[in-house]
Amino acid sequence: MDTEQLANLTRWVTEAGLNGMTEADILHGFCRRMLEAGLPINRVNMIIDTLHPIYEGRAFRWRKDQADIEPVVEYGRTNEGEAAESWRRSTYYHLFHTGDDLLRRRIGPRHPADFVILDELREEGQTDYLALAHRFAAEGTIGEVDCFYSSWTTDAVSGFADEEITILRDLAAPLALAMKCASLVRITETLVTTYLGRDAGRRVLSGRIARGVTDRIQAVLWFSDLRGFTSVTETAEPEQIIPFLNDYAETIVSSIHDAGGDVLKLIGDGTLAIFTAENAAQACRCALEAERRMRAGIHSLNKERAAADLPVTDAYLALHIGEVFYGNIGSQDRLDFTVVGPAVNEASRIAALCRSVERDILVSSAFYSAASEKDQENFVSVGRYALRGVKRPQELFTLEPEFMTETLGDPS
Repeated sequence: MDTEQLANLTRWVTEAGLNGMTEADILHGFCRRMLEAGLPINRVNMIIDTLHPIYEGRAFRWRKDQADIEPVVEYGRTNEGEAAESWRRSTYYHLFHTGDDLLRRRIGPRHPADFVILDELREEGQTDYLALAHRFAAEGTIGEVDCFYSSWTTDAVSGFADEEITILRDLAAPLALAMKCASLVRITETLVTTYLGRDAGRRVLSGRIARGVTDRIQAVLWFSDLRGFTSVTETAEPEQIIPFLNDYAETIVSSIHDAGGDVLKLIGDGTLAIFTAENAAQACRCALEAERRMRAGIHSLNKERAAADLPVTDAYLALHIGEVFYGNIGSQDRLDFTVVGPAVNEASRIAALCRSVERDILVSSAFYSAASEKDQENFVSVGRYALRGVKRPQELFTLEPEFMTETLGDPS
């Protein structure tokens, strides 16, 4: 590779990072160009930790002759069990533990295989292996996102030449920088949508972050909480409480998302969500679909938890529809992207009534009126009730028992 080729490749990977290309596309484009420039690379891996509620990190892979290889692999926690043992046997762990930034091993019958990966590479016909670590300064880290590890192999008979090792080391730095840019964008998207909700997260990332910037929208409001949560916290073992909440939150949140809704807040055992659609009847239909999925999901979850002698519960749910303000509300130092307005307060009051009228679901007269005639057939009135802070009593509805029973089937 001559000086011009080196400059062109550096320029390309820099622009790829600035242009927002994904990590997998950056790596594949980079490796293809290195190959075209004459570097005999055959297999390349890069890994970086991430900030994700489930995954510890991601691995990006490129192979010269394997177009069907999975380019991105997300891996779980490596601090226990078999994953921890595999990590400790890896060349990357060696670099992490020693603080070195380079490890090179020749591959073949005349060379010792002091790492498990080298046996695998020898069977593939690889002849030389290079592992690199590009660490971030403390100011450039987020959580455990503090280093890019990469490995480079060749099947050239004589392995990598010394000048090729130098080129790989020189080019791996701008590659790591471009990959870091792409990773930080993805991490930001993950964190914002995880903690704010999918729609709110997208709006924040699009630039709607100014204090007081709100939209007036018509939305179906979902307000649910868990039956008997206080008694569960008083009787269950303390270490069971968080898994308890996580199990039911997973069921409720996934039901809302699968039906097209957006979760805005998890408030202890409570969930606030909205459903919007081209027309009000469709938004109501989506909310009812989420309710059906939630009931079936909780039914299955309770069977599993009861079999494991763990506490079980069910959910109260209020559905309402109305105009709300949706956007950034709060102080200069602490903003929340949420919904506010009288309709939100009414939904909360209706949810609180579920206990006193002994109903798992209550919907407002506004929701009932907005629903399609077909959906209205599944509701029955439970009478008029005064809601705290609301001037006029309003008629509330619940689902027919027959319809509630049907929801305990397969939600798919």
